[in-house]
Amino acid sequence: MATRKMTFTLPEDLAEQFVRRVPARERSKYLAIALNEKLSARDRRLVEACRIANNDTEVHAIEKEFDAITEEAAEPWSAPAPRRNLVGKTRSHARRRNS
Repeated sequence: MATRKMTFTLPEDLAEQFVRRVPARERSKYLAIALNEKLSARDRRLVEACRIANNDTEVHAIEKEFDAITEEAAEPWSAPAPRRNLVGKTRSHARRRNS
């Protein structure tokens, strides 16, 4: 497995506990396992939140409202007016005068 060296900043008390409790040769593995567990738990919570939202009747009603306005949003955007039509001189003119 490919690895990447990274630098982290930890609160002093946490860093002291980590150094005291985890042997030097096991620290990278320990952090990798802890980080993997934390990220996996976050993924599980996100999947559960999506499942709940997908089964919510209010969410379905909101989705139907958004589906009804997609035709309006699909209209092409008009091109903006060229900036040269704005009042005042462009910056490049002012720079040439001062040079």
